[in-house]
Amino acid sequence: MLVSEFDYELPEELIAQTPSEKRDECKMMVLDKATQKIENKHFYDIIDYLDENCILVLNNTKVIPARLFGHKETGALIEIFLLKDKGNKLWEALIKPSKRVKIDSIVKISDELSVKALENQGEGKWLVELIYDGILYEILDRVGNIPLPPYIERKMTDDERKSLDYERYQTVYAKNEGSVAAPTAGLHFTQEILDKLAQKGVEIAYVNLTVGLGTFRPVKCDNILEHKMDSEEFEISKETADKINLAKSQGKKLVAVGTTTVRTLETAYQQFGAIKECKSASQLFIYPPYEFKVVDNLITNFHLPKSTLLMLVSALEGKDFIFKAYNEAIKEKYMFYSYGDCMFLK
Repeated sequence: MLVSEFDYELPEELIAQTPSEKRDECKMMVLDKATQKIENKHFYDIIDYLDENCILVLNNTKVIPARLFGHKETGALIEIFLLKDKGNKLWEALIKPSKRVKIDSIVKISDELSVKALENQGEGKWLVELIYDGILYEILDRVGNIPLPPYIERKMTDDERKSLDYERYQTVYAKNEGSVAAPTAGLHFTQEILDKLAQKGVEIAYVNLTVGLGTFRPVKCDNILEHKMDSEEFEISKETADKINLAKSQGKKLVAVGTTTVRTLETAYQQFGAIKECKSASQLFIYPPYEFKVVDNLITNFHLPKSTLLMLVSALEGKDFIFKAYNEAIKEKYMFYSYGDCMFLK
């Protein structure tokens, strides 16, 4: 199967630059695979589609201010994008411009934080040591920047951008720090929506997958079978495993919020033959034809052309139906990508 089969043209004006005024007021396209029917709704209508016969599973990872700007002793401006915590103050990071940094170079971010380059791992990736005293995530909150995707380009002051993105590029249920990108399907939920679903008898459970760049890394090979996913760590608690297993045994539909939740659950089943309490890592690449073992329905945003995320939703709902829906979304002026509108795949 070729990557080119998952391409489409998107007008630039449909790339969302800011979130909807209120989280739950974005558009929601509802797809029914069985009837091939498409409905145009709003996210607050999700309450009408879920009931006591569903279990809703969300990824409660929290985005960290992983984008850092500092200077070498020479005065050169350096950008450092923290990717993965390797322990003992060591991190995997992207450095730009990488050619300006050498082994043992020190980049001063602030009086609280400096970064020492230890090992060039190629393609702009470095192993770095963070030099600081105190609690890292508290320091990052003060000196770091939320790592927005590169297609979000807007003219705002740093203060305006920081105040907006610190709140809105984070789910209301975010808990476990470490991700460098948001599980964006969850951005539409409010606590009110979650409460209303619970009142309707919808079971709600949480998993944690630490989102890295691998989720969004472009597929550079022509044949998708040659693409390899980066490893991303995940955790499923005993409480969540018990909830899911009981719900599935009762014949309830499992509704995953976001592709990271899908990959967490499907990977766990693939590795252990069941959903169980675990800490592991996922490199699962889901594309058609994939047989889903755990997930029945999905809430997700609209994804980039040729992306692994678009391939995943095509595997769940059918490639032809997904592309029909994307064409409809473009026609109806839906907003795409991280801050954009969403879909509910029944």
